[in-house]
Amino acid sequence: MITSFQDLIETRPPWSTVLIWYLRGIAILLFAGGVIYWARIIGVVEWRGFWFWEMPLALQGAIVFFAVLDLVAATGLWLTVTWGTVMWLFRCFCQIVMHTAFSDLYGRRPYEITFYLLTIAIFALLAYLMGRENREAAG
Repeated sequence: MITSFQDLIETRPPWSTVLIWYLRGIAILLFAGGVIYWARIIGVVEWRGFWFWEMPLALQGAIVFFAVLDLVAATGLWLTVTWGTVMWLFRCFCQIVMHTAFSDLYGRRPYEITFYLLTIAIFALLAYLMGRENREAAG
């Protein structure tokens, strides 16, 4: 029976399992985002009062780019393969650059940028903890 925080820490699964759960949670979010992007492209959902064919070309390009990238990254993260993590990190950095360096085209979204940086930091922490746990188990 878990009666304290220490008991919870001692009975947790290995960090590698926690990392897999985390990556699959991110994969579900990316899959949902990719489906929303595709819904915009085919005309099911409008965005900020505009249909896809009425949007500026730069925004159309970004939507198509992330519609494909989100589903590819989601697949890779769900399968827990290295290229999935690389695609997800690439996607995060593209969004960050898009909403900072090119904010005049795509708008400023500080909460979204904070979310991406936070998810990357959590990933880095879990990867570090998993590596440390694997090194302790090996020797």
